[in-house]
Amino acid sequence: MKTGKISQHIIEGINYETGNSVNIKIVDGFIESITDIPSSNNHDFNLFVAPGLIDNQINGYAGVDFSGKNLTVDDIIKATQAMWKEGVTTFLPTLLTNSHENLLMNLRILGEAIRSVAGLRESIPGFHLEGPYISPEEGFRGCHPVQYIRKPSMEEFMSYQKASGGKILQITLAPEIEGAIEFIRLCTNDGIVMAIGHTNASADQIMQAVNNGARVSTHLGNGCANLIHRHKNPIWPQLANEQLTASVIADGHHLKPEEIIVFYKVKGPDNIILTSDVIYLAGMAPGKYTFLESEVILTEDGMLLNPGLSCLAGASFPLKKGVENMMDFTHCSLAIGINMASCNVARIYGLHDRGKLAPGKRADIILFEKAGNQLKINKTFLKGKLVYQT
Repeated sequence: MKTGKISQHIIEGINYETGNSVNIKIVDGFIESITDIPSSNNHDFNLFVAPGLIDNQINGYAGVDFSGKNLTVDDIIKATQAMWKEGVTTFLPTLLTNSHENLLMNLRILGEAIRSVAGLRESIPGFHLEGPYISPEEGFRGCHPVQYIRKPSMEEFMSYQKASGGKILQITLAPEIEGAIEFIRLCTNDGIVMAIGHTNASADQIMQAVNNGARVSTHLGNGCANLIHRHKNPIWPQLANEQLTASVIADGHHLKPEEIIVFYKVKGPDNIILTSDVIYLAGMAPGKYTFLESEVILTEDGMLLNPGLSCLAGASFPLKKGVENMMDFTHCSLAIGINMASCNVARIYGLHDRGKLAPGKRADIILFEKAGNQLKINKTFLKGKLVYQT
C-alpha cells in the first residue's frame, strides 16, 4: 500500500505568551508539539513567534475593493497575499452597503475564489456583510450610500447566501430598523454571527437584539454621529452588555486613546477583538480618491476622510497597527495584544482550528521582530507553508 509523504519541519522563536525560546514541530500543516528550549543551549533568538492574525473586517486592500464593480479572482489573490505580508493569515472580506446586483455579483466572485484557489480557501473562511440593513440617518450610516440602505429581507439575504456558496459568516445591521429583530433571530438560528453597527438604537432595542442572538458590536464608538445625546446613545448600552464582544479599530484615528482605555477596562481583554476596517486605499499614496461613490481624502498620516459627509471612510492601517496601539494605549502585554487579534476572533467565529499556538491547531504562524511596541513581520506561515518572507 502506498502512503502519502508526511511533511514536517521545525519553527523556532520566542513564544509571544511565555517569553521562552521554543521549538514548534509542524506535521502536515498542524502543530504537533511545542517544546521549550533550555537557556543552557545558548540559542539567541531575536524573533517572536505567535499565531497568525485574524481580521473580521477587510473591505479591501492594496488597490482591491471587495465592493468594487470590477472585482476578479486575481484581485482577491492580490489582496490576500498583501495581507500575509502584514501577518494576517485569516480574514473576512467585507462587502458594504450597495445595490442588490453588486452584492450578488461580488459574493459570487468571492465564493468562486475560495472554491477554486487553495491559498484563498485556507485564509478566507467566509464573508462579512456590513449593511445594507443599517441606519439611514446621517452620521450613523457613516459613508455607506444612503440610496442602497434598506430594511432586512430574509428572502434577499438567502439569495446572497446562495451566491456566496453559504459563506456569509457575519452580518452587521442596525437593530432599530423595521424587521431587524426577527431577522437577527432567524440568522442566529442559521449559525451566522450577528453584529450591531451603524445604529442609533435605543438601549431597549439593543437588548432585544442581544436577546435574539446579537453577539458583536461592530467597530464600537464608530459608525456613529458626531453629535449624540450624552446619556441616551447606542454606545453605552453596548459597552455595558457583557454578552456583546466589542470590535475595536485601534488605528489611532477612529478612537481616542482614552476611549480605547475605557473600552479595554470595561470589556476586558477576553471580550474585545481588534479589527482593521481597511479599505482598498491601504498602502496607497496620499491624495483624493473615490470610495462608495463619494470623494475621500487619504492624508499624510493615514487618515481617510469623507469631507462631504464629515466622517471617516474606513482605515488605511492593517491589523498589526491595532495590536501596537493597544499596547501603547493600555499598556497591555504583547500576549494580550496579539490574542485580541487572534484567539479572541477565532472563538467568536468558531474557527477552532486556529488562533492559538497549541498542539493540534493549524500552523498559521507569524515570526516577527519587536522594537518597543512596534512589530515587524519577518515570516508568515499558512497551514505550515511559508507564504511570506521579508
